[in-house]
Amino acid sequence: MKYPWIEEYLMGKTGVTKDLQAEWNWIRFQIGGKMFAAICLDDNDKPYYITLKLEPMEGDFWRKQYEDIIPGYYMNKQHWNSVKADGEVPDDILRDLLDKAYRIVLGSLSKKKQKEILGEE
Repeated sequence: MKYPWIEEYLMGKTGVTKDLQAEWNWIRFQIGGKMFAAICLDDNDKPYYITLKLEPMEGDFWRKQYEDIIPGYYMNKQHWNSVKADGEVPDDILRDLLDKAYRIVLGSLSKKKQKEILGEE
């Protein structure tokens, strides 16, 4: 995979947990029990897509910029996008997209849950 830093980067975000969705062979990254990103693994456990949530217009914009960003693999095509794990999307852009996915899902949680996750009173 071209982006070996992803797992460490995502786990460094406040409140993030990860698990393996065995039926799909996906490493899921969640906040407050809601997935915001996943590393999709093939039959040999090699990453082939990084799937993340974006606002529909933003996802559409990025899919037009990079052929390695496609509508979400096995996900809602309007809200989810998949980046080829060996693709040509620059690291800084992928980091920005992952940050946005995190903020979107964090923002969808109740204010109480957000404060709990962020350690605010």
